[in-house]
Amino acid sequence: MSHELFEAAREAMARAYAPYSKFPVGAAIRADDGSVYVGANIENISFPQGWCAEPTAIGAMIMGGGSRIEEIAVIAEKLPLCTPCGGCRQKIAEFASADTRIYLCDDQGVQKTVTMAELLPYAFETDVIG
Repeated sequence: MSHELFEAAREAMARAYAPYSKFPVGAAIRADDGSVYVGANIENISFPQGWCAEPTAIGAMIMGGGSRIEEIAVIAEKLPLCTPCGGCRQKIAEFASADTRIYLCDDQGVQKTVTMAELLPYAFETDVIG
C-alpha cells in the first residue's frame, strides 16, 4: 500500500508549480473512503500566497468525499525524507489520528515511516474547542 502512495506522490510532484523555489513536492493521501488523493506545491509570485503539497491533497480529499487521512506519503525532488513543514503538520493532524502513518520518500521509494504523534507530538486537538 505504501508503494502505491509513493508512486502517486511522485507523479503529483511532477505537476508541482515551483518556478521560484525550484523545490517540487508531492503528497498522496489514502483516505477513509479508500481513495487516493494527490497534491503538489503551487507557488505564487507573492510568496506567502503559495501553498504546499499536503494541503493541496487535503483539499482534493475533502472535495472528493474523503474525511479522514489513513496514511500519507510525501516526496521532494531535492531533499530526501522531506517532512511536512510545521503548518502542514497541523493541517494533516486536523484529519488524521495519532497513529496515522506518514511515509517519507526519496526517489527510490518509502525510506522512513513515522506516525502523526511522532511528527507532531503536541498538535492542537480538535475536540478541545468542542
